[in-house]
Amino acid sequence: MRISGRLSAAIEILEDFSQRRVPLKTALADWGRNNRYAGAKDRAWISGLCLDVLRSKASLAAAMGATMDDVTARALALGALGFLWRVEVGELAEIAADEEHGPGALSEAEQAVLAVSTFTQKGDFPEWIAPNIERVFGQDSAVAMAAFSERADVDLRLNTLKAETEKSLKALKTVKGEAIAIMQTAARIPAPKASERSAAVTVIPAFNKEGWVEVQDLGSQIAAAAAGEIKGAQVLDYCAGGGGKTLALAALMENTGQLYAYDKDARRIKPLFHRAKRAGLRNLQIRSPAGGEGIDDLVGKMDVVFVDAPCTGTGTWRRHPDAKWRLTPQQLERRIAEQDTVLREASAFVKPGGRMIWVTCSFLMEENEDRLAVFLNDHPQFIQGSALDAVIASNLLTEDGRTALDPCVTPDGAIRLTPDKLRADGFFIAYLKLV
Repeated sequence: MRISGRLSAAIEILEDFSQRRVPLKTALADWGRNNRYAGAKDRAWISGLCLDVLRSKASLAAAMGATMDDVTARALALGALGFLWRVEVGELAEIAADEEHGPGALSEAEQAVLAVSTFTQKGDFPEWIAPNIERVFGQDSAVAMAAFSERADVDLRLNTLKAETEKSLKALKTVKGEAIAIMQTAARIPAPKASERSAAVTVIPAFNKEGWVEVQDLGSQIAAAAAGEIKGAQVLDYCAGGGGKTLALAALMENTGQLYAYDKDARRIKPLFHRAKRAGLRNLQIRSPAGGEGIDDLVGKMDVVFVDAPCTGTGTWRRHPDAKWRLTPQQLERRIAEQDTVLREASAFVKPGGRMIWVTCSFLMEENEDRLAVFLNDHPQFIQGSALDAVIASNLLTEDGRTALDPCVTPDGAIRLTPDKLRADGFFIAYLKLV
């Protein structure tokens, strides 16, 4: 496809996203099914532009002289190309004016706006959530939220169940993967430049055949490490989902003890069957509702209950910027109610002296500190401890990692990860012990 055709496609997809309020990946997939001539590079370009628009939607609207209520998909796409991708206004005018494929010639007003060389990154999130953000970050809100508007790296976990870290790192050289100094078993492929595709990690043998590496954000790896020293333990991953943290927990356990993975939604846990086999897990029991398998027999018997709770996903806005524009106050309220239920239910599986690790991929206090306060008030037999000490106990954190995590510790001993501090997704990690 010509660049002009790609631009027109991005505008069409952004209009569809706005009208239907579906996930961006759905709008992209629907467009792709109706336009099968588009190649892999075309789709990567189009997807990249749409994601960058949604990462910086409010800033782009302001730069194009529009409000969030009246900004058009065309204005946003042109703004992203001009201000974020640094396409010169003259070249952009030629692209837009392509009679066969382009979206139409630039107006005088568009040319005048795009000729301005400065671009200011503003708070790129729905206005209704501003007080919630201010509550968390205070005077650092602008810095924190700007980081959530950046492109995310591709982070990887080196699977020590299948290969030594040096061997896995050597295999990652073909996709420019390098070790991250913070964790013993973490690697990273830097975020690609605008319009470029991310490295095809999932097609290299080390991933799809050998199981030496898993795609997992650094923050997610740190969260799993908060389970601490768990070799030989009885561990329940209560909201296992697709199993990313389940696999990380198994590696910490070195295939000793017993690891149980459970999720109320059988569809979410289905991929774990294949992923566990590829990763070399031998101590895992998957309890799936699809097979009528419950976990009542585990009540009061677990050394560690790991709870990766359902949440709004605000911490993943770098990777899923469409989610922030689809989020509503009503959705937040539903997640809060679900979290209270999950905390209460999961706590029943902790044995005396055992611990529960509470994790969300949200930075909001309403989903984290507030939920713990309610739970601890109703369950005084649990006490909150140091999440950082728990991560240190895993022996995966380096000295650099200890230094990097210190500023992320909250007054009550939890950890709040954000990309401005750690180049990781937003995560909240809390440690609770049953006394």
